[in-house]
Amino acid sequence: MPRASIDDNKRLNLRVTPKVKATLSRAAALRNTDLTSFVTQSALREAEAVIEDADRIRLSERDSLLVLDLLQNPRPLNDRMRAAIAAMPKPE
Repeated sequence: MPRASIDDNKRLNLRVTPKVKATLSRAAALRNTDLTSFVTQSALREAEAVIEDADRIRLSERDSLLVLDLLQNPRPLNDRMRAAIAAMPKPE
């Protein structure tokens, strides 16, 4: 998973075209907020959506039914599974 770069300062520098800046400024004005707050809140909403999407596992209907079936009717343990369980660290 990629790691985000985190600096100690609270500054984020962006280079945008004059047209993009004008559009962002107009949108901020329409929301009665300053440009920094508008860009920060918009970017934060998008970042949270991206993170939520990456953290969520989506299953097809077929796979969902398979998982439910396995939970309700677990397969018997085989030798490899027993060995894996035995190799797990014991809780203190």
